[in-house]
Amino acid sequence: MNWVVDNLGLILQLTAIHLQQSVIPIVLGFVLSLPLGWVAWRYRLVRGPVIVLTGLLYTIPSLALLILLPATLGYSAISAPNLIIALTIYAVAILVRAVADGLDSVDDDVRQAATATGFAPFRRFWAVEFPLAGPVILAGLRVTAVSTISLATVGILIGVTNLGYLFTNGLERRIIAEVLAGVIAVVVIALLFDLVLMLVGRALMPWTRANSAAAQGASAHAITTRAAA
Repeated sequence: MNWVVDNLGLILQLTAIHLQQSVIPIVLGFVLSLPLGWVAWRYRLVRGPVIVLTGLLYTIPSLALLILLPATLGYSAISAPNLIIALTIYAVAILVRAVADGLDSVDDDVRQAATATGFAPFRRFWAVEFPLAGPVILAGLRVTAVSTISLATVGILIGVTNLGYLFTNGLERRIIAEVLAGVIAVVVIALLFDLVLMLVGRALMPWTRANSAAAQGASAHAITTRAAA
């Protein structure tokens, strides 16, 4: 506990760096996944290959990816951009399927109604399909956020400083409090980020709250009916 108090400034500094290194790939992964997910949903012949290939990216060990990328593309391995690019690839691997599944969840009758009322394909996507696919995409985004924040700690193994520093330095110096501080900081960031995404989702998609309340009401009614029977 004394170590945490004495090094609180270092923990906060590393937390800010870690958060920056995590937010950028989450945003980039989301932006890149939208067109890829749409292509996978729209063109059935390429859906399988697109989802399988992007999904396979997540199976690449993180340390191997952090070494292979700079060796292939010719930039420095000991740099924050290397970590950000790797984390973006992992984010895309998760989110492409989430986008495709989200668009799949939109009722065809809704699309036909939107088209009948004069919505062009581009406008229909942003005004109708994307909002209705939002809950599924948001679920994938929340998983991506937690995964990215956790994986970012691997960056310390290639010399990129973040909260992973507390793990390696604490283990080397046998300071358990330092290791625990790093673990707790990563968990807190992940939980707070997940909470923010959940609140943003509720604010942008208020109909999901209504559906949730209706589902809970139906469940309570069913339980009451069975109890009465």
